Amino acid sequence: MDKFEALSPVDGRYGGITSVLSDYFSEFAFTKYRIMVEAEYLLAFLQHPKIAIRSFSEQEIKFIRDLRNISKEDFLIIKTLETMGYGGRPATKHDMKAIEYFIKDKFEATSLKDCIEWVHFALTSEDVNNIAYALMMPDAINKILLPAISEIHDRLEVLAKQNKDIVMLARTHGQSASPTTLGKEFKVFASRLNRQIIQFKDFNLSAKLNGAVGNYNAHLVAFPQVDWIGFSRDFIHSLDRGGTVKLVSNTITTQIEPHDSEAELFDLFRRINVILIDLVQDMWRYISDGWLGITAIDGEIGSSTMPHKINPIDFENAEGNLGLANALFGHFSEKLPISRLQRDLSDSTVARNFGVAFGHSLIAYKAIMGGMDKIYVDNEKISQDLAKHPEIIAEGLQIILRRHGVEMSYEALKKITRGKEISNNDLAKFINDLNISDDIKKELRNINLDNYTGMASVLAGNDF
Repeated sequence: MDKFEALSPVDGRYGGITSVLSDYFSEFAFTKYRIMVEAEYLLAFLQHPKIAIRSFSEQEIKFIRDLRNISKEDFLIIKTLETMGYGGRPATKHDMKAIEYFIKDKFEATSLKDCIEWVHFALTSEDVNNIAYALMMPDAINKILLPAISEIHDRLEVLAKQNKDIVMLARTHGQSASPTTLGKEFKVFASRLNRQIIQFKDFNLSAKLNGAVGNYNAHLVAFPQVDWIGFSRDFIHSLDRGGTVKLVSNTITTQIEPHDSEAELFDLFRRINVILIDLVQDMWRYISDGWLGITAIDGEIGSSTMPHKINPIDFENAEGNLGLANALFGHFSEKLPISRLQRDLSDSTVARNFGVAFGHSLIAYKAIMGGMDKIYVDNEKISQDLAKHPEIIAEGLQIILRRHGVEMSYEALKKITRGKEISNNDLAKFINDLNISDDIKKELRNINLDNYTGMASVLAGNDF
């Protein structure tokens, strides 16, 4: 029952989908990432050649690095330290300080006891927090989110090729327009998504390690012989996972990394989600028109009162979740880069909701795939609706006439087609009555609904 008592449907109703993100965005995961940063900093700092305070045995290094693998009991100790106090320590009311004390307490009965006062040395909380977030997000993107987006892209590419020759009525302004192919319309979305996916490959997410106001004050006064700018750059680069999203050092900051690269990342996801909203709305319309059908699944119910219903619920669910995700991403991008003077804490509570935005996105990505798994193409209905609109080849007819120098050809076709229902016979009569050569009439008669698709099939079936 726990997940159904959750306040947010991201963890409740949709917990089965989003639980994979808990390893990256939960409070438990955030704590683990911060301990990892503290551990790696301690090792790099104390073993720096110009500091060389302490070397570590292999067993000690393993012990320090294994601290990140906290148990649920360890996590509860840290939270108790923060909120109520633990082991004789009063409540810190500070989450980072509780983590520091937890590490120190772990060292107390080991050979690392002499390192206790070097834990969190010269750091401000944000040095640890911002690096933790800069590791959490690329991990989740590379392992969970980008593969889900790529899966949608790949399915669209398949649908584009499979349906490249399925001629269908296009609509501009919601009205009948020159024909296209179903595959070409899938290809448009595949191409748009691909452009955004490519941007992940060159994406740099910034992190900082430079102290309380960004000047290395405490670091320099303690060890003036160290190149701290170089140290922080090398340390941050050493944490990079080598995935699609890269980790880079930002040297010029206040107490906080200014979140500009995070805003760029959120805007990238927002663009992807906007493209997908466009996709699911079009899918909804194609289903509504009967051009795409939804496979009936035994046992599923579409309406509590109308037995016949098979609704496009996956695409509707995706649209709603994409909108929620983008509302959060938009707030992140607008709010986080703004901080009063050298630091205010209003970004902290906002950042803890990163996982919520990514959760809504993942719910949507999975829903889109679920919807596309159920659809099928109704060729007969597409052909029937196309056949009702012979007027859409008027564009081709008038352009051929203009090429041959026939004056007012656009206006002549406008007169017989605009706002009117016409038949193939009406177009045939129009052509027969024209004062032009038989060769030109033959060229006009060769234009029909099935072949006036330009390069749609080529565009759908190839990569550009």
